[in-house]
Amino acid sequence: MSRRFAFLDHPGPLAFAHRGGAAEGAENSAQAFERAVRLGYDYLETDAHATADGVLLAFHDHTLDRVTDRRGRISELPYRAVRQARIGGVHEIPLLEDLIGGFPGVRFNIDVKETGAIIPLAEAIRRTGAYDRICLTSFSDERLAAAKAALGREVCSALGPRGVAALRAAAATSGYGRLLTRLSRAGIPCAQVPVGLRGLRVTTRNLVRTAHAIGMQVHVWTVNDPTRMEHLLDLGVDGIMTDNVTGLRDVLERRGLWHPGGVAA
Repeated sequence: MSRRFAFLDHPGPLAFAHRGGAAEGAENSAQAFERAVRLGYDYLETDAHATADGVLLAFHDHTLDRVTDRRGRISELPYRAVRQARIGGVHEIPLLEDLIGGFPGVRFNIDVKETGAIIPLAEAIRRTGAYDRICLTSFSDERLAAAKAALGREVCSALGPRGVAALRAAAATSGYGRLLTRLSRAGIPCAQVPVGLRGLRVTTRNLVRTAHAIGMQVHVWTVNDPTRMEHLLDLGVDGIMTDNVTGLRDVLERRGLWHPGGVAA
């Protein structure tokens, strides 16, 4: 069975503010994260990028182009250039370490976007002592393994792409018992999956049941429609990531499942 991690020790289902609540403005800005925390969110989702000189940022895209008033690939620019960029023309790009240290009662789900962010992220987690408040994720199995190794101690993490594919296969047919055994022995405590991918349903009742059978939580991204949130909660998912932070809070409140302040500072 999957091992227990303090990161997941919270009344469920877990509510994640995706990029701080991107639908409500200024994604991945300090202001967005502050707004989510004021609403009662104990879990913030963000992304890790590093500049050419190794400064760690909370930022989703590889380039500045989409959400800031500057252009260029972050990994190719020095911090002195990147720090001039403003999200929506207004907000500075926050340092990820400042967020982790500035919200000591909050947990961070961190998607490691580039290899260059791995060492700065490990150093930031060590300096803040935030091992129990971090869950590492990545769309690269190799990058995820390298990030975990760089920390030098066990932290919560989600399945990588190969693990998610294995879980989906096991949920779709009964002939994957050995695969499930390997997943269970890996001790990964959660699978973070989309509702669907390329027109195929990913988050199904069978997938949730299969994950639960080996002690693994299922967190679903990125869900902004309240009706879909309700459906996923009916399936028994353990967490929802949303840009619509007000909408998810309202859904959970109606169900008596909103638990702000469940994380001890």
